[in-house]
Amino acid sequence: MALPLEDYALIGDTYSAALVGKDGSIDWLCWPRFDSDACFAALLGDERHGRWRIAPTVAVRSVRRRYVPETLVLETDFETAEGTVRVTDFMPPRGQTPDIVRIVRGLRGRVSMRMEAALRFGYGDRTPWLRSTFCCVSAKAGPDATLLRTRMPMHVADGSVSSDFTVAEHEQVPFILTWFRSHERPPRSVEAFCALEETCAFWRRWAGRCTYEGPWRDVVLRSLITLKALTYSPTGGIVAAPTTSLPEKPGGTRNWDYRYCWLRDATLTLLTLLQAGYTDEALAWRDWLLRAVAGEPEELQIMYGVAGERRLTELELPWLPGYADSRPVRIGNAAVSQVQLDVFGEVMDCLHQARRAGLPPDDESWDLQRHLLHYIERSWQQPDEGLWEVRGGRRHFTHSKIMAWVAVDRAVKSAESYGLEGPLDAWRALRARIHAEVCELGFDARRNAFVQAYGSRELDASLLMVPLVGFLPPEDPRVRGTVEAIQRELCHDGLVHRYDTRSAEDGLPPGEGIFLACSFWLADDLALMGRQGEARALFERLLGLCNDVGLLAEEYDVEQRRLVGNFPQAFSHLALISTAQTLSRADSPIQQRPRQ
Repeated sequence: MALPLEDYALIGDTYSAALVGKDGSIDWLCWPRFDSDACFAALLGDERHGRWRIAPTVAVRSVRRRYVPETLVLETDFETAEGTVRVTDFMPPRGQTPDIVRIVRGLRGRVSMRMEAALRFGYGDRTPWLRSTFCCVSAKAGPDATLLRTRMPMHVADGSVSSDFTVAEHEQVPFILTWFRSHERPPRSVEAFCALEETCAFWRRWAGRCTYEGPWRDVVLRSLITLKALTYSPTGGIVAAPTTSLPEKPGGTRNWDYRYCWLRDATLTLLTLLQAGYTDEALAWRDWLLRAVAGEPEELQIMYGVAGERRLTELELPWLPGYADSRPVRIGNAAVSQVQLDVFGEVMDCLHQARRAGLPPDDESWDLQRHLLHYIERSWQQPDEGLWEVRGGRRHFTHSKIMAWVAVDRAVKSAESYGLEGPLDAWRALRARIHAEVCELGFDARRNAFVQAYGSRELDASLLMVPLVGFLPPEDPRVRGTVEAIQRELCHDGLVHRYDTRSAEDGLPPGEGIFLACSFWLADDLALMGRQGEARALFERLLGLCNDVGLLAEEYDVEQRRLVGNFPQAFSHLALISTAQTLSRADSPIQQRPRQ
């Protein structure tokens, strides 16, 4: 049985990532990139499809774990009747040759341990050929190969590797697993203890650049480290999550691949990084964005691969039973072909904010923005699939129209503020036209609330963005009415659902957890409306949903009291950081966005 998501922790090297369970298992691993075919896939099924576990062979009385402060180095302590042992897990950021280092250290007594590695590639579909040499086992299958090194004797049988050993107090036993291309020479091994010191130093140097000094610094810094771990360093792209097909409802079918970079995260990512002091990362993200969206506006996608790849063909993997028996397991994402007008607003806003922040200018960015705006002029009145990537057909989603307004508004503000060339009068008129239509067709006067789509009476948490993007001021009665309606009808135990999946025409079976980012948006709105006490109480409630090492998934199941959806989720952590900044400083990312 798969562990609950909250029992996992993330390790990574900014090229790849893995999830480590409380039971000492690594059940999900992507090498050498987040969307690589060289994966363990046990998190989506069982250990037949890949697992690497190091744990005591006797009953465990308690498990305690933590990240070494200001790092992505994980320490897990197992207490047994024989004694206590610590397993330290990390991935040294040494470049394109990824390693996982696991160091077993005796803290008290003598503890019997077992290491088991069922090495599988291709999402658990390929059992490699194993070959054992002195203190080393190699595994090869197709283009992928690994080396597992240790000083302990290892036994190879039935496609797996095992080692039984005893660790005494103060004794340390390292295990190192390294991936490489099977047609290349095996890379040199890292020295485990030097790599540990260097990895801690790497993350502490990075954490030391954080300029946030508010009341929630520890949790904000943990979220920033998580975002850094989800960054593909060679390109600056940040994946939405390192996993695929973790269900929004256990046993359900809302199982998507999130190992890609979504444009809708663009502005919040840029502002969050800038406000926290990470200018280099913000610049890398801005440059990734410009490369990814280069081309004709009609070809703009809602998401791309970490290097800007466009073909993200969705496939189902029938050999995997799925996490908590949730099928299908998918790789790729068919939503890549959807039309979502909101991404044009995100791109325009992100580039406007980059200009305001004084990032080094890109000579081609304004030409690109003008091309994007020309497309919006022609297309803003067309229906689309909307922010939530529904699969029930296109509609006139209110949020999409608002973000079309954002695209035009940011073009006007960029031209006004920086002397950039453009037909300002025409843009101002278009901005006013979009605004008037949204206020007429996207607002239900009987409900005193903005609604999901033109002609609909359904609510949608995306409308919490109305004051956050500056479409209307937070004190506007229509904003207040929308927030109060969402609190009444979309909140469960004070937390926010995206929309009512029972009545929605989204082409999918009903049922999902509350969407964590939306709940942070509600806290932002409450703060902007002057309801600081409510905002802080909601924020503290959301912080309480983080697992024991400070990680959040995409959603939370209020009934089962567990995290659901892909994990850890960049959007959730971005929203957490942004709300912390909103509640603790006047120049937060939300406050940096222009106001109507």
